[in-house]
Amino acid sequence: MDAVEEAGSGHPGTAMSLAPAAYLLFQRFLKQDPTDPNWAGRDRFVLSCGHSSLTLYIQLYLSGYPLTLDDLKSLRKWGSLTPGHPEYGHTAGVETTTGPLGQGIANAVGMAMAARRERGLFDPDAAPGTSPFDHTVWAICSDGDIEEGISHEASSLAGHQRLGNLVVLYDDNHISIEDDTAIALSEDVRARYEAYGWDVHHVDWTENGDYEENVGALAAALDAARAETSRPSFIALRTIIGWPAPNKKNTGKIHGSAIGADEVAATKKILGLDPTETFIVPEDVLAHSREVLDRGRAAHAAWDKAFQAWRTAHPERAAEYDRIAARDLPAGWTEALPEFEAGTSVATRAASGKVLGALAPVLPELWGGSADLAESNNTTMAGEPSFIPEEFQTKEFPGGPYGRTLHFGVREHAMGAICNGIALHGGTRPYGGTFLIFSDYMRPAVRLAALMKLPVTYVWTHDSIGLGEDGPTHQPVEQLWSLRAIPGLDVVRPADANETAVAWRTVLTHTDRPAGLALTRQKLPVFERGGTLASAEGVAKGGYVLADASTGRPEVILIATGSEVEIALAARETLEADGTPTRVVSMPCVEWFEAQDDAYRQEVLPPAVRARVSVEAGIALGWRAFVGDVGESVSLEHFGASADYKTLFEQFGITPERVVAAARSSLIKAGRAGKGSTTGN
Repeated sequence: MDAVEEAGSGHPGTAMSLAPAAYLLFQRFLKQDPTDPNWAGRDRFVLSCGHSSLTLYIQLYLSGYPLTLDDLKSLRKWGSLTPGHPEYGHTAGVETTTGPLGQGIANAVGMAMAARRERGLFDPDAAPGTSPFDHTVWAICSDGDIEEGISHEASSLAGHQRLGNLVVLYDDNHISIEDDTAIALSEDVRARYEAYGWDVHHVDWTENGDYEENVGALAAALDAARAETSRPSFIALRTIIGWPAPNKKNTGKIHGSAIGADEVAATKKILGLDPTETFIVPEDVLAHSREVLDRGRAAHAAWDKAFQAWRTAHPERAAEYDRIAARDLPAGWTEALPEFEAGTSVATRAASGKVLGALAPVLPELWGGSADLAESNNTTMAGEPSFIPEEFQTKEFPGGPYGRTLHFGVREHAMGAICNGIALHGGTRPYGGTFLIFSDYMRPAVRLAALMKLPVTYVWTHDSIGLGEDGPTHQPVEQLWSLRAIPGLDVVRPADANETAVAWRTVLTHTDRPAGLALTRQKLPVFERGGTLASAEGVAKGGYVLADASTGRPEVILIATGSEVEIALAARETLEADGTPTRVVSMPCVEWFEAQDDAYRQEVLPPAVRARVSVEAGIALGWRAFVGDVGESVSLEHFGASADYKTLFEQFGITPERVVAAARSSLIKAGRAGKGSTTGN
């Protein structure tokens, strides 16, 4: 209460009523070492209801993490370690950034999957509960979390995967911002989780007609949940939000705002506290709470002993573990990357699949799958087993609990957040695939991956109207620039198979941000490199001179991405034949290009060459920054249609002829009329 009053805003109610549950969890169940928040053997804790950040911050303080009472006094203030919602990488002990509801549940599912995969990589034969890689993922969620669609997706998959290392505590308080949840929620949540295949428990602190914080009953449920290793556990804890505030408990008013000095004083009197004192933590209380430090250090020491025994018994696995934990890549790994023969035709989605298959033996940490689109996305590493309980393996996808190929089902949003959880857990590195158009379904999770700087890779195929007959519902038009607008996300659209290989190589060298590969359904020519066309190595810089002007001094520059690079090259031939020196720049990744120094960017796009054309089969939104005030954009400013891709490109004017006309128009506006005629835009 004091922290929210000091801040002038915040969410006191849930933190008040969950305090006994959170304290119990941190003191008696969570395997942790507050002196080493990143200890590899720790349990993971996710506060999915991030608005109740004080639920976490107060336990971190009481448990001896690097948070002080002054940090609690600085809740939601500039520069504090206690922002309004927990932020990963900002506050020690915070395992993920939560705030958008439901994301944390899906993150926890991903962490539980990552823990199982890690055990399978390094200690698959150990008896249950005996491996240093065995730990529990705990999460607390709210009514809002279980209402959000992503929680349905993630919880369904968790039940299917039999994630016995996952426990979710549901704060069933019946209150949200719009007061009583009866206005929008009437389902039987426990029955829903039973239907998912979870182990479901119920603890009701109101069952006796009065309110009794029966910590013993909750401890028994938590203990039973931890002991259940064949399925995830869900504990519905009936609480009264804001207990024991006399006037505002059990109301929406206490959910998300300061409750006022009078109500704070009245509540403190009920608790037997001095209402004139604020932020008081008696020394004996703090000393008792901090005893968890000794228990944590003892648990850590016991784990270290088991871990060292494992290392001694498995030196090769230990060396691989050290490399993967550090996110280092093995020596010579790039030698496994395929090279594609010039003159052939390969869809970039197919090239991506070949890259994944080639990397499988040398990068065991890399694993993933797609949202029911394995064949379309080419995300299945050839010959690799599926990550699935044995009873659910199929003829098409054999596997077991320690497999490698992920099957997210038609759950794009959960896929994104689960991949975040896998990356947050540490060690292994995930990728997830779907059509580029459905990046919209997973966008909140993608944004959070960028916010947290997680090395997650998205395989987004069917990247333009080039997917053809499926029509405008499946043809991305605005998605590329919409995704490029997310700070910290690399959007990579390679022009041919060899650009795709270099794109994957570059993405995997980055450990501090997510990347999305936008890949074609249709086949593209594999360019002949080394003569007129430059090496695909330029992909690593985001944009490079693919074909220079015949004179070395271009009068016009064509900037293209993906499948449209081929169109730009054809336009260059026409322009050069007409006597207009023309440069083609392949720009697979705007973000990588903008990260280069000024000298390189000016070398590729000389400021003196004002006549420019961008070529991309989507909206032109951000290309103005590259083509300048007299440049032109060959783009698609409307939805697509259902037809074969060649017809669509022709009908919508994504053609070499249109690019030539745009180049001539730009030359005229730049005061360099050039040769030939123009039909304008």
